[in-house]
Amino acid sequence: MSPRPSRLLVVAALSFTLLLAGCALRPELREGESAASVSHAAPCPVCEVCPVCKPTIVEPPPAAPPFAAARWDELPNWPGSDGLGPSFQAFLASCQRLTREPAWQAACAAAGQLDGRDEATLRAWFEAHLQPWQLVNPDGSRSGLITGYYEPLLKASRVRKAAYRYPIYAVPDDLIEVDLAGLYPELRHMRLRGRLEGNRLVPYWSRAEWEQRQEKQRDNRAKALVWADDAIDVFFLQIQGSGQVQLDDGSRIRVGYANQNGHPYRSIGRWLLDQGELKPGQASMQGIRNWVKNNPARAQELLDTNPSYVFFRELPVVGDGPPGAMGLALTPERSIAIDPRITPLGVPVWLDTTYPNSEQPLTRLMVAQDTGGAIRGPVRADFYWGSGQAAGAQAGKMSQQGRMWVLLPNGMMPPASAPTR
Repeated sequence: MSPRPSRLLVVAALSFTLLLAGCALRPELREGESAASVSHAAPCPVCEVCPVCKPTIVEPPPAAPPFAAARWDELPNWPGSDGLGPSFQAFLASCQRLTREPAWQAACAAAGQLDGRDEATLRAWFEAHLQPWQLVNPDGSRSGLITGYYEPLLKASRVRKAAYRYPIYAVPDDLIEVDLAGLYPELRHMRLRGRLEGNRLVPYWSRAEWEQRQEKQRDNRAKALVWADDAIDVFFLQIQGSGQVQLDDGSRIRVGYANQNGHPYRSIGRWLLDQGELKPGQASMQGIRNWVKNNPARAQELLDTNPSYVFFRELPVVGDGPPGAMGLALTPERSIAIDPRITPLGVPVWLDTTYPNSEQPLTRLMVAQDTGGAIRGPVRADFYWGSGQAAGAQAGKMSQQGRMWVLLPNGMMPPASAPTR
């Protein structure tokens, strides 16, 4: 859901189109094309196979390194008052993936063989095997936004009915996803999404365009997994990325994120604030629901301000939480979503923030097991509250400031060099 650099997208789209169409000569500037759109591409010589022109990446100015070495006694309220046990169990689950990294193998092996799980033993284990590193923003600040998310519970039917008419769609057949890492390793965190018009790759339909097309093509709709009873529930399901669905036949399934249309996420709460429809402090999930209830004729107008659209896949209901970005079940109040470009997935993170709409401290050992389109930057996290209405109430009002410390094995340097103390 994050914005993409427009010039790189143009170059990547051009390269992809050439690969699809086949070519023998280097591309020339065509009528209607901007010179800027190809200015980063090095000229390709005449060749027998389709050329791929690697873009020249303009490096941004240096920023503060995202990690600073820290001591255990600098972690506020370490090890906390609510117990390390659940967090340690979540960390052990992460070790299924972390052990693929040589630097984590010894620590994960030691964790699996730990005798005793009392608080004193767990605290001693963490302090003996791991080293804290505080996350730092590019401007040098060490505080950032901590939001919350949850797993919603929707009511739906396998068949469209009068009471169930809002679709939760599977990935459409015409959505094309290009992993740019195969062409440009420096773009390994970027994916290009679009659709074909002839032999051209063009942007995929925005939310408004998608909804309009589905209404016009009633007999040729994209595949709907289920039909829900509330459009706002479906919208918030897309924001959360996964949810449980109570079907009208009494059974229950889970749906999880499968893909997205490639358009950037835009906050409908921010739009309501900018339009003067809500006042600061009212743009929570509950506040947005109340606005829609009072303005039903404008509901679609509101939703269309977010061009991003998420597609889902059906999953069985297993474990306490939905699968996160690592494919592991999330642990309520112990899993967080982070920016994986900075914080490695699977690692323990000490979080220092406050409860939603409160000054009450919330300091807890979390595990970075998920990602999110709006989670960008070093000191930025989304706190997973769990499933159901109570979790949703907490998640919907959480927008706190906080600090974060990543815990890495002794001797392991973080992904970027750390600043001096």
